[in-house]
Amino acid sequence: MTWGAGDFAGGLTSRRTPVYGVVLVSQLTGMAIAAALALLRHEPSLTEADIAWSVLGGILGGIGITALYRGLAVGRMGIVAPITGVLAALIPVVAGIVLEGWPATMVLVGIGLALVAVVLVSRVEDEGGGRQGMGLALLAGTTIGLFGVVVNQISDGHVFAPLVIVRGSEAVLIVAIILVTRSAWRPTANLLPVLLAIGVLDMAGNAGYIAAVQTGALAIASVVSGLYPVTTVVLAATFLHERVTRSHAVGIVLASVAIVLIGIGSA
Repeated sequence: MTWGAGDFAGGLTSRRTPVYGVVLVSQLTGMAIAAALALLRHEPSLTEADIAWSVLGGILGGIGITALYRGLAVGRMGIVAPITGVLAALIPVVAGIVLEGWPATMVLVGIGLALVAVVLVSRVEDEGGGRQGMGLALLAGTTIGLFGVVVNQISDGHVFAPLVIVRGSEAVLIVAIILVTRSAWRPTANLLPVLLAIGVLDMAGNAGYIAAVQTGALAIASVVSGLYPVTTVVLAATFLHERVTRSHAVGIVLASVAIVLIGIGSA
């Protein structure tokens, strides 16, 4: 679960430097910040089950974020991020309904509008390579969606301590892939500030998601966080001049309405 700004920065950066370098540096940054915040908050010790869920979450998150950044690098941000967002939201929504029951009617309407909004934002009308990266988007969305379900299993009261393990597991996974494939990974020095910012945004998004699922419903938290592609599309249109179509505009409006309905229905 990442913020749209973080994914936009990740896609933009991964076009200039190896994806593994983007992921490794950003995750190590997030791990360091999470460790410091966990100590400041005096979070209780993790149980063995919490550690196991965190490691599994790290593996899923590592695969997901690598596939997402790779997809953003080779394809259009306006198609890769939304497809990822649909699956990343839909999988926890289904799991939340199965595990926790149906939310209020107004919330259900908001969830439906949110999923429609992300689908509309994902549409492209041009065929000139516009659908590149869809396979990676499907992989990213599935693994990130499962990540959202897995971290919901972590005991209440733990936010940053699990993220230390999640980020550490992701870093170990990326290092293993680099060693096995002998892939290039070293980023240039001038990109380090951007990579640090990605790590901060990514960690903040994950921390907010964990806190949300511990205090509210999994389905609601996942669908609201799944609207991040709207931010990515807006940023891509602003800075990369990708065209915002009519369906994109409608999707953005529906996303806004969905957030209001979910907020009112959850009050």
